Amino acid sequence: MGSQHRLISVALAGLLLASCAGRSIDEQAAAPPTDVIAEPAEAESAADSIVVTGQIAIGKARQENRAKAAPAPMMSPYAPPPPPPPVMDASMWPPAYKDVGRDKFDKFVENSFKIVREAPVSTFSIDVDTASYSWVRASLNQNVLPQPAAVRTEEMINYFHYDYAPPATTAQPFGTNVAVFPSPWAQGRKLVRIGIKGYEVARATRPRANLVFLIDTSGSMNSPDKLPLVQKSLTMLLDELDARDTVAIVTYAGSAGTALAPTPANQKAKIRAVIDQLGAGGSTAGAEGIRQAYSLAEANLDPNGVNRVILATDGDFNVGITNQEELKGYIERERGKGVFLSVLGFGMGNYNDALMQALAQNGNGTAAYIDTAQEARKTLVEEAGSTLFPIAKDVKIQVEFNPATVAEYRLIGYETRALNRDDFDNDKVDAGDVGSGQSVTALYEVVPVGGPTTMGSSRYGAKPAVTARSAELGFVKIRYKLPKSDTSRLITTPIDSRAAFASFDAAPRDARFATAVAGFAELLRGGRYNGSLTYDDVVRIANAARGPDEYGYRSEFVQLVRAAKGAKSLAALER
Repeated sequence: MGSQHRLISVALAGLLLASCAGRSIDEQAAAPPTDVIAEPAEAESAADSIVVTGQIAIGKARQENRAKAAPAPMMSPYAPPPPPPPVMDASMWPPAYKDVGRDKFDKFVENSFKIVREAPVSTFSIDVDTASYSWVRASLNQNVLPQPAAVRTEEMINYFHYDYAPPATTAQPFGTNVAVFPSPWAQGRKLVRIGIKGYEVARATRPRANLVFLIDTSGSMNSPDKLPLVQKSLTMLLDELDARDTVAIVTYAGSAGTALAPTPANQKAKIRAVIDQLGAGGSTAGAEGIRQAYSLAEANLDPNGVNRVILATDGDFNVGITNQEELKGYIERERGKGVFLSVLGFGMGNYNDALMQALAQNGNGTAAYIDTAQEARKTLVEEAGSTLFPIAKDVKIQVEFNPATVAEYRLIGYETRALNRDDFDNDKVDAGDVGSGQSVTALYEVVPVGGPTTMGSSRYGAKPAVTARSAELGFVKIRYKLPKSDTSRLITTPIDSRAAFASFDAAPRDARFATAVAGFAELLRGGRYNGSLTYDDVVRIANAARGPDEYGYRSEFVQLVRAAKGAKSLAALER
């Protein structure tokens, strides 16, 4: 009986002290059992050095707690310190598709073949976004094929750098590179590769950057692949800035506020401290956050520098202005004041790609999707110049095909960047930007006259007349504005025999690799036009054209193609 009394006394003492610490009896009952029980004599002789909490004896906790700073209100000084938060890595992340079906992508109709006699001119805005490629990678890393609307071929192609010749002088911000070669997936057709390469601004002479980080801290960002990755990403970008630049931070959840007034970027410890202390919770007042971020950027506008808001979010706006057209209109007006917008997307499950694409396209900025720390480094460190410093804006491409030599054509990708023919010469029409050192690639598939057309011949169609320019397949026109100008300039290049290659294997290496990426994207979208091409064919073409691969991006691409062969068509629902 004496032993039983001692055990009961210890248990009662533990319950009493737990009550003082704010813990309920139910919480104590849930605590894990232990075999370590304090004997009464030990408890009496060391009254100041042992605290009994439930069934667990913790030595010297009282003295340790007294030596610490005052505890938070209503907390017992006898409560043990809380355990440190667990260190999360990618292997501990929740399944990406727990909210499958809530990711939002704008659907689009894939470009089809056009008859040159009926529609000889193709016009589009260039696109340097890369969000689609990163999303495809994140999906395949979950062993799930991406939804077709998430696959934008031009963003897949332009994820990679291509070794095009840069312009000779900065007076013309980029050079044009054209190649024509046989299609690897359709006998009798050809591919036309149009590439442009922007000049690279020297780091010492680059303009000053006035940046506002607009960070989503709402409850939807409370996931290891969201806010913690945002914090790591922005810290990487901060390391690329110097004393010439300023950084401000605006956060938004249920409401928006300024977390950091404009601060010289060389005060890195101060800026990092603000980024590190951010936490997620509440609803998403994204529109109010955007308004405050633009207000800060405009208050510190540098007419000779780069003024940019960088939005980091999953796009789940649910408070304030949530209508996509209203937000687009607001950002278009702000763009006219000289402040551009770039968007960094994070997370899966409720990712709103449709909204973020619209915001970036109307804000004269880029849209990237950050799925890993490595992707953050690629976008914000390796490509910091092209991400932050534009060398040309409102860049449009118009290709006129020659009906004497080309029967049909289709633009591969760029569906969401299509422009009307008369938009090309209209300087009021917005288009994409090219950043420092950036390359942009577009591919057309063409059917030469006499080749295997996709549509039957017209009974009453007139035959094209032979002209002095019958050797040309077409003519490329590129219109652009310098970053501080509102008047466009024109570059022209013929597509003729000088750009032709007799076989696919003889085509430039970068052209062949871009073809492999395009073929992969087309397969993911359903493979309507790429004939008998298979994933194995894509791997073969990519491996043969991989070339120098300093960061391993092209090798990673090959592995993604292999992963797609066995990936599931749809993620399983959690139950």
